Amino acid sequence: MKLSIAQAGAETFKNKRVLVRVDYNVPQHEDGSVADDSRIRGSLQTIDFLHKAGAKVILCSHLGRPKGKKDEKYSLRPVSIRLSQLLSDTAGCVAKFVPDCVGPEVEKAIAEMKSGDVVLLENVRFYAEEEKNDEEFSKKLAALADIYVSDAFGAVHRAHASTEGVTKHLKPALAGFLLDREIKMLTKALDPTRPVATIIGGAKVSSKIGVLQNLLGRVDTIIIGGAMAFTFFKARGLEVGKSLVEDDRLDYCKQLEIDAEKEGVKLILPVDVVVAPKFPAEGDVLPAEPHVVSIDAMPSDQMGLDIGPKTIALIHDELSRCKTIVFNGPMGVFEHGYEAGTFRLIDELVKLTQQGVVTIVGGGDSVNAVRAHGIKETQFTHVSTGGGASLEFLEGRELPGIACLDEAPRTATRELDSIR
Repeated sequence: MKLSIAQAGAETFKNKRVLVRVDYNVPQHEDGSVADDSRIRGSLQTIDFLHKAGAKVILCSHLGRPKGKKDEKYSLRPVSIRLSQLLSDTAGCVAKFVPDCVGPEVEKAIAEMKSGDVVLLENVRFYAEEEKNDEEFSKKLAALADIYVSDAFGAVHRAHASTEGVTKHLKPALAGFLLDREIKMLTKALDPTRPVATIIGGAKVSSKIGVLQNLLGRVDTIIIGGAMAFTFFKARGLEVGKSLVEDDRLDYCKQLEIDAEKEGVKLILPVDVVVAPKFPAEGDVLPAEPHVVSIDAMPSDQMGLDIGPKTIALIHDELSRCKTIVFNGPMGVFEHGYEAGTFRLIDELVKLTQQGVVTIVGGGDSVNAVRAHGIKETQFTHVSTGGGASLEFLEGRELPGIACLDEAPRTATRELDSIR
């Protein structure tokens, strides 16, 4: 496990300049104001801890894809306004915005900081050197501080200057509260309390191959939904109509079913699906009653868009026996009116969480579905803040932005056992 700021202790940070990599790549309204502040809120515990410890807190982040050039559309200034509002409520401080991330103006602003002050630097991706993990740019970032803290789980799967390169020139390199919890909970997903089920959904088998392979032998049940299920059905020789299929993954699906049986892993696919003649477009009037068909009676002129009621009941029965559940990917096209299967599943996970089951929700579309359903993320054991990062973690990959951090003493790793 990686050494966290809590393990390092508050005294470590007194009067120290601490460069904190946060993930403020947040959705915005047309006027630039923050549309969803959940990622900002996720960083508050770390900022509050360092503020109270008397550190000089220097926040850096990326926003969007400005392609290495300054672009006001991607400025973090509006983010600093929302951050200051939240910090004022929780920590009794504000964040000063600095309109650059390296250079004389930044150095001057940091030199003027007092213990407990917080600044937010401008978008690091205004420099092409950031995504190139340029060593000289990394050195410039490192020169701003005495200690490095990573709290940007959504960016740790990228070896960029502010996530990995900086640690070669700035030590210690520690995990913030958000990152520490992500590591512990996703590690628990790979070494869970059994019986355990993993729910894998989404559009393409190809995007989840790594996860499926890494989970074989680690879980008791794999439940597959979403459009990717139809590639499995075609591999079985079933009619799939106009449903989305990856023909180049048919052999893989056949082999996965064989491997799952060898490993004693139950592989569950939908038994009924909601179908329609075409993919729903914005403004389409959806039928009052969904057209549900058995998976072995799929019409050739229809496409599958959601799981049906019998499948929902089947999943309910399976999950009721589990102590750990990992949810990664929706069961249907929830963004376009075919949300019943996904939302019913989310409701089931909330209920099971209340009963003491460990529920871990992967990033990306899974989190979007939770929010679309109006469910609070605190109603699950853990909701990951990183889409691509959580996927790669579950694939068993070494993430560069985590690998570069300092290791915790062996005794500290026992904390993982206490997480329910």
